[in-house]
Amino acid sequence: MKQTFEVVNVKCGGCASTLKSKLKDQFGDVDVDLDVTPRKITLDIDDSQIEQLTKALRKLGYPLTTDEMGLLEGTTAKAKSFVSCAVGKMNES
Repeated sequence: MKQTFEVVNVKCGGCASTLKSKLKDQFGDVDVDLDVTPRKITLDIDDSQIEQLTKALRKLGYPLTTDEMGLLEGTTAKAKSFVSCAVGKMNES
């Protein structure tokens, strides 16, 4: 079933590229909406996979807006998102 989730730390096309490429194998095609804030991703996902998606997004530095994290985790996620963004920009070229 298609579901949409709000994510944080997504700033640009590089971030979107990383999300699409890193999540594709496990979750299929991912649509990233860069025209709204907070950013939204839409994908075909079962409710049973949401915890896996949450973990995958956190690992990439793009947690869900509903993902409760402490200060250290939030800061770490932001740092990871900068790296993921840079990788995504290099892969866009």
